[in-house]
Amino acid sequence: MGGPKTVGSRGVAIVTGASRGIGAATAVLAAQAGYTVVVNYSTDDDGAAQVVQRITADGGTARAVKADVSNPDDVRMLFDAAEAFGEVRAVVNNAAVTGDLIAPLVDVPPETIKRVLDVNVAGVLFMCQEAQRRMSTTTGGSGGGIVNISSTAVKAGSPGTWVHYAASKGAVDVLTVGFATEAAAHGIRVNAVSPGSTNTGLHAAAGMPDRVARLNHLIPLGRGGEPEEVGAAVLWLLSAEASYVTGAILPVAGGR
Repeated sequence: MGGPKTVGSRGVAIVTGASRGIGAATAVLAAQAGYTVVVNYSTDDDGAAQVVQRITADGGTARAVKADVSNPDDVRMLFDAAEAFGEVRAVVNNAAVTGDLIAPLVDVPPETIKRVLDVNVAGVLFMCQEAQRRMSTTTGGSGGGIVNISSTAVKAGSPGTWVHYAASKGAVDVLTVGFATEAAAHGIRVNAVSPGSTNTGLHAAAGMPDRVARLNHLIPLGRGGEPEEVGAAVLWLLSAEASYVTGAILPVAGGR
């Protein structure tokens, strides 16, 4: 895709959970599309720094901002930091956790369930609230786009592995549809991308690094997805080409 045609010309994009995987790929693509990118992360200082370095080496502009999206005070701080670089025009709510385990629901510890819901659901809600406050055309903002990262795990519920995670992503789908209706009057389009099995570190962190490969036979295209393929869908939803799209949940899942 090459370097950015006009650095920062599209305003600021906040990408949460951007130190690795889909978030990192999306941050790089956003910079190439002309955004100044805020690379949000919660713990992985080195990973976030590497994403920033990759963007700047390609001629883009990026800054890493540490913030826990499950904390509304951190969310406000994240937007304050982003606005120091320009007007926020795009928000990608990618930050999510599984609890780093694969297990039937009955064996998932209560603290894991709470943390998954705090980050994957409350975190997206807090980010959407703050995005409207900052971006709304009714209060002086320029509008823009929000893309939430869901999961095709919602379809089957991930029995025996990630029911708690699938449930959190089901909530993301519902809030995407509902908030899209509310935000439309504020000049903000709200959509979701729903990845299928994707080659990221999420599976290894949960103790099953070959999980994507094990599912290849169930995918019509015969393979897992790549983070860049998901990121490309995100950038399309943020682009002018998708100007009449809001409240959509776009599967990027190889046909599964």
